Amino acid sequence: MALKHFLISCSGFVLACLLAFTVQVYLFSPISPVSLELPPPSSSSLPQNHILQRVIKLGDGVLLKPEDIALDKEGTLYTATRDGWMKRLHRDGIWEDWKKLNSHTLLGITITNDGDLVACDVDQGLLKVTENGVTVLASHVNGSKIRFADDVIEASDGSLYFSVASTKFGLHDWYLDVLEAKPHGQLLKYDPSSNETSILLEGLAFANGVAVSEDQDYLVVCETWKFRCLRYWLKGEKRGQTEIFIENLPGGPDNINLAPDGSFWIALLQLTSDGLEFVHSSRAAKHLVATSGKLVELVNGLHKKATVVNVGADGKIIRKLEDPNGSVMSFVTSVVEFEDHLYFGSLQNNFIGKLPLNVA
Repeated sequence: MALKHFLISCSGFVLACLLAFTVQVYLFSPISPVSLELPPPSSSSLPQNHILQRVIKLGDGVLLKPEDIALDKEGTLYTATRDGWMKRLHRDGIWEDWKKLNSHTLLGITITNDGDLVACDVDQGLLKVTENGVTVLASHVNGSKIRFADDVIEASDGSLYFSVASTKFGLHDWYLDVLEAKPHGQLLKYDPSSNETSILLEGLAFANGVAVSEDQDYLVVCETWKFRCLRYWLKGEKRGQTEIFIENLPGGPDNINLAPDGSFWIALLQLTSDGLEFVHSSRAAKHLVATSGKLVELVNGLHKKATVVNVGADGKIIRKLEDPNGSVMSFVTSVVEFEDHLYFGSLQNNFIGKLPLNVA
């Protein structure tokens, strides 16, 4: 009888602990998640390769996690690093600490037709950086603070189109946006003639890279955790309309850049570690993961590999470049083509990768 009473007491205690743990997880979870459908493993028919392991390392030991890259007409390369510097690489191979912005949250950058640099800063919004200093172009839209500006591109008329990844989560907890799987992203437009910012699209799934087509007819914006990119028409009969440009990508699209031939280069992220894909179909698992930074690190697979794809104007993948085990490059966030070379930015590596196109 004593043993039976002990077992009943222990069982009750264990159940009470499990119930308390479950209640705590749900009450203190920072997300209200829904199920996320991942693309099928066969979403890319292109074979695995190791091409990104052949990159030349630029600025190794000089750069701290350069997320994005831009080159001006003279071939000077610009990048924003995690220590708040805007750095540039001159044609003679010399790196320059160009501008100190005192920000650790600089993301996408672009060079305008006038030769100015425009940057997205998670905390401050849209910035213009020149030899004379830094100007905030847009910090609010419709009376609300822009809290997660991500990537930017200039159209031929001088308009600046830029993404807001999430209006709910920030840079340091951005993976919660993936776990919650509810769209909080935006596509914005800054009009330099009126200094006004407007919302073009809302409800985007972690709006990320933006690029304008070769003929300036449409804009492509990446939705990272929907594994797709949208086409937003700027001109013609479809002006203001949106359609899918490419979907079921073999990774979450990050930054996108127009290539000289009219195609696009897209950096892809491995959002989930192999074998843990089930987390995205379980609300309970999502709640549990979201309450622990260590579990978030375990689930996300960003540091496991590097992948970029070249996509034609018809939305079809032309080629794929990889470092499948992340031995040289991982967490590649941007890829830019310039003068028959590719340049790769990363939030993991402390260098910019450079690769001749004839190797790719």
